[in-house]
Amino acid sequence: MPLASMEAVSFAYGLNHYRLDKPLRDTLKYYLGYEPGLDELGFYAGREVYEVAYRVDRMSRPELVYWSPLGERVELAWLDPAERAVVEDLVYRFRVNARPFEGGSWHEHYAAINLVGDPGIACILTITVQTAYALRKYGPEPVRGYYENLAGLKRPLMIGATWFTEAQGGSDLGANQTVAEEAGRGLWRLTGYKYFASGAGIADIALVSARPRGARPGAKGLALFAVPRLRRDGSLNYHVRRLKLKSGTVSVPTGEVELAESEAYLIGDAENGIYYILEDLMVSRLSNAAGAVGIARKAYLEALGFASRRRAFGRRVVEHPLARRDLLEMEVLVEEALALAHKAVDLFEKSMADTPPHYSRGYHYARLMTHIAKNMTAQAAARVTMLAMELFGGAGFLSEFPVERWHREALITPIWEGTSNIQALDMLEAMWKKRAHEPMLEDLKSMAAEAHDAELASRAVRAAEGVLARAASMRPEEAEFNAKYILEDLGHAAAVVILEHMASRLGEERYHHVARLVYQAFLEGRRIQDPGAGVTDEIITLGGMLEA
Repeated sequence: MPLASMEAVSFAYGLNHYRLDKPLRDTLKYYLGYEPGLDELGFYAGREVYEVAYRVDRMSRPELVYWSPLGERVELAWLDPAERAVVEDLVYRFRVNARPFEGGSWHEHYAAINLVGDPGIACILTITVQTAYALRKYGPEPVRGYYENLAGLKRPLMIGATWFTEAQGGSDLGANQTVAEEAGRGLWRLTGYKYFASGAGIADIALVSARPRGARPGAKGLALFAVPRLRRDGSLNYHVRRLKLKSGTVSVPTGEVELAESEAYLIGDAENGIYYILEDLMVSRLSNAAGAVGIARKAYLEALGFASRRRAFGRRVVEHPLARRDLLEMEVLVEEALALAHKAVDLFEKSMADTPPHYSRGYHYARLMTHIAKNMTAQAAARVTMLAMELFGGAGFLSEFPVERWHREALITPIWEGTSNIQALDMLEAMWKKRAHEPMLEDLKSMAAEAHDAELASRAVRAAEGVLARAASMRPEEAEFNAKYILEDLGHAAAVVILEHMASRLGEERYHHVARLVYQAFLEGRRIQDPGAGVTDEIITLGGMLEA
């Protein structure tokens, strides 16, 4: 009798998730000028990562171990050993976190997050690379060296974390009540309670927001600190009070952390703390965008595999026009989201040498595009996974099949790292205070002039200009009420221009067809149209890479 395998329940398992994803490979070629070697990772993501994440979600969630046999308080999150092995492989074998620090590109790192797909495992990688980024760029001498172990440049592997959220404030960081007291010789002591602490029980060092005693109220009074798991005497430096019960992302332990005069080291200058926090959040928001695209892609692979094999009413599901329409919408949303995510990554990479408080126009543009990408990719993931479940019919609602999990996982992407409302409001702040839309328009106009269909790209630019003009005419309360609409319309317009520019640079007309569908559906309000002449088949099979 053969051993049980995920092939019995999944249409995406066992596939090379990189080689089959022509839009991802083309996007990387567009931004990097070459295609990075991610084939081995693509196959690993489609087998080991896929199966381990499924197993952890269904039967092997992390558990908090409070005590050692000797009666010592340890407070460690016990992970499935297969998950630990996957994380080690991703860090050391595939260099997922090392790439930006050893001469590679952030595009490669975020493409790897996309391929991993599972937001829990991706979160472990993300909070670790966030910590590495901040310590390398701004960390004081006692903890700066941690970044090499966090980035996977040295062994043993260390795990990082970012703990900013408190129960009374949520996304309102200015409501943080954790207090920092200076203890001399570069040491601080933190007291407070962090309510959503991903990585609790596995983190070796965490980035923590706190207000120095006597600092101003609100977000601008916050400073950023590095808090090791252990004190200098080897005892626990904080307490993990419990792990959260979550509907998804279970492969990353998320808990509540109590700080009680916890030893900490100040990151950079105290008065610039909120800038460091927001910069570090840009790293994780880009990961959220890349991960959301990855979730949508996994669900799409499941849906197309099912639709290609399932017969209903005398023919395969994929041969029914309405099913093809759904697949077309799903793939258009994935490719639009992918274009926006990597545009934001590109802008971040070009501006990451900037430091506060005097950030460049390029940095503010990167921040603006990150807010847009974070929201647009999250919406795409939620919609695509919902449509994927629907294509499966009743089987799509059964937790024994992976497609149901992908929809649950998608629903976190509009929430963590700042909800969709927060992204939209921060977008307005970036436009009103930093004029971030001005370099955005300059860039879109430049790309439109070199687009495959310059007339369509120019219409998209004019649409963006119209959105901005209407936003500028609104009262502040009215602009806030409409902030999500403004963000979505700017995102769709930007995506059309990026896709048309990709079509020109790569000589790939399929991205022109996708751009035209985005424009018709979201800027003209005509919904998804049938492009005809075999174009639908070209798009939904990823350029013939997948069976249909």
